[in-house]
Amino acid sequence: MQHTIHFKISSTQALNNSTLQKNLQHTKGLFVDKRKKALEEFPPFEDLRTQAAQIKESVLNNLDEWLIKFEQQALENGCEVLWASDANEACKLVADICQQNNAKKVIKSKSMLSEEIRLNNHLIKNNIEVIETDLGEYVLQLANEPPSHIVAPMVHMSRKQVANLFSKHHQTPYTTNIQKLTLEARKQLRKHFLSADIGITGANFLIAETGSALVVENEGNARLCMSLPKTRIILSGIEKVIPNAQAATLMTALLPRSATGQKISNYVSISTRVHQKTEKGEDGPTRVIYILIDAGRSQLLKKDTRDMLRCIRCGACMNHCPVYQNIGGHSYGWVYPGPMGSVLTPYYLGLKQAKELPFSATMCGACDEVCPVKIPLTRLLRDLRHKITHKEGGKTIENYHFLHGIGYAKKDGVTNLLPVSVV
Repeated sequence: MQHTIHFKISSTQALNNSTLQKNLQHTKGLFVDKRKKALEEFPPFEDLRTQAAQIKESVLNNLDEWLIKFEQQALENGCEVLWASDANEACKLVADICQQNNAKKVIKSKSMLSEEIRLNNHLIKNNIEVIETDLGEYVLQLANEPPSHIVAPMVHMSRKQVANLFSKHHQTPYTTNIQKLTLEARKQLRKHFLSADIGITGANFLIAETGSALVVENEGNARLCMSLPKTRIILSGIEKVIPNAQAATLMTALLPRSATGQKISNYVSISTRVHQKTEKGEDGPTRVIYILIDAGRSQLLKKDTRDMLRCIRCGACMNHCPVYQNIGGHSYGWVYPGPMGSVLTPYYLGLKQAKELPFSATMCGACDEVCPVKIPLTRLLRDLRHKITHKEGGKTIENYHFLHGIGYAKKDGVTNLLPVSVV
């Protein structure tokens, strides 16, 4: 549910939430330290950042041509390609496919785009059971909460909170033992993997040259979602297309190092064709449908905002952001938190709905320094600030903060400038 207009209130509540603050303490340095170590062991990283930015920019300059090339190749592979202009159209397409297959149960791997279009809600309204299979997303589904991070969705929760949820929903003895909790989740999810009618995944990248979808993950659940059900739906934003396998290799060298400090994700899956009748065995889907979604992305193709479409959803900008580190992801009020969300949300939802978010940054530049595709996030945030202050009657940024109270949050009765400082 959107509550972006209440950022000031939400961030203040987050600062005063002792449980959240304790949970965030455990994670503040985790991703940052691991990324630093991974880069020290990989000297080509900086050069690859430049190459990745150039590749993405080249594609975005001719996005229509690359999308058509991807579609043509995917069709040759026996897949179907559908297009959705907005969230409603995308959800309707998924529901129609479920109806065509008489589907009663859908399994999903983690997809921020599905969160963005609120797919689960739409399917549930159509009497379709939806099971999240990523461990973090599964826990949040039990808790009826949205993700607070695009890579580690339940980073705001403690082990005790998870233990309480499992004990309540699974009717099992309370335990905080990590191995027992993960085995319990595996036991619960296994039956859904084996009984689902349709599998839904996202795509980290769409490879135009081969008409393939590339998915990176650490749990293996996405691979099960894409291989066990006979019908698979792949949701992707139109900006995810890249030229070829060489570009995919480069991106998969940057993404895990930026996101979690890993050299490579535990699972890297590239799927291309539907299951062929001539192939031995029965593994793999016999129907694969790509749904390529705009939902506001095409409006960012303008020269001054195009850079944002280079984003590969690694989460590095929020991991290093002092604001996010102090208030977590839910304070931002929508799917995308941190610096990248403070740019995307105003464009996707409108300035009126999210006018506080571009001011929710210290402008320290850490996000620019760590972005693996060199998105100039501080410049994009500054541009949004100017647009907002212009709409407010040409007030200066400082006056805007003073008049509206944005940029300040109180903790224990004391004004706190760190999370949302005025620049």
